[in-house]
Amino acid sequence: MEFKQVMLAAKKSIALVAHDNKKKDLVSWCQKHKADLVKHTLYATGTTGMIIEKEVGLVVNKLISGPLGGDQQVGALITEGDVNMLIFFWDPFEPLPHDPDVKALLRIAAVWNIPIATNQMSADFMVASPLFNSTSERSIPDYASYLAKRSVEIAG
Repeated sequence: MEFKQVMLAAKKSIALVAHDNKKKDLVSWCQKHKADLVKHTLYATGTTGMIIEKEVGLVVNKLISGPLGGDQQVGALITEGDVNMLIFFWDPFEPLPHDPDVKALLRIAAVWNIPIATNQMSADFMVASPLFNSTSERSIPDYASYLAKRSVEIAG
């Protein structure tokens, strides 16, 4: 796979996801960082988004619930370049029926080279970074190059 450089804008599109046992932690984190988060575009899976809007007062683009496909929606937004940061408070001790979706989301985030925070401390470090509110360059898969190469191989 070839890669290309793209600019990560100063105004980020941030996905907020939390397992049931971690929703309160994510809400507390959002309250703590509300002044920073309000400057960015926020997405969240269904229930998490509703709770953040109600408890914190942030505007959130709500997707469907994680177990119903919300994790996959976030993954699709990442591949399309519409989400470029993931805050995912997951519970490593709670096996979930949609664990494959969770693993797929984390894999997509890694492939597309976006920052990922999986707990309060890593999320605090992300917000404290000077890159949180500034532009930065990142490498992403060059899908157009991949398709062109595949079409040549197939035509062969």
